[in-house]
Amino acid sequence: MRIPALATAALLIASAPALADFSISFTWGDIPSCTTGRPGKVNNPRFVVEDLPEGTTRIVFRMKDLDVPGYNHGGGKVAMDADGTIEPGAFRYKSPCPPNGTHTYEWTAKAQNGTKVLATTTATRPYPE
Repeated sequence: MRIPALATAALLIASAPALADFSISFTWGDIPSCTTGRPGKVNNPRFVVEDLPEGTTRIVFRMKDLDVPGYNHGGGKVAMDADGTIEPGAFRYKSPCPPNGTHTYEWTAKAQNGTKVLATTTATRPYPE
């Protein structure tokens, strides 16, 4: 009798709809060109947020240079409870500014309810492009 129960459970799991994954994408926008290795404070890039987890009240953003991961570019927090676009000016951070050629930058976004992290996602782009 256990085999039919396991088969039924497996069938139910396999037929359940897949949950969409929280994701972000971004464009650098109109930030000043910088290749000196001395970043300045700039407005956040334009972010598109999709499949925000239910219960989210804010998103916490942090940027990392994958070629120099120890450098703190900072980030910011944005109140948000539904999918949408975050326009430049929601927060400020230290711009991408590689001194030698192109670096790859990664934004990490944590969907939170208060201090509880509901989901985390990342998006990467080279700079300069």
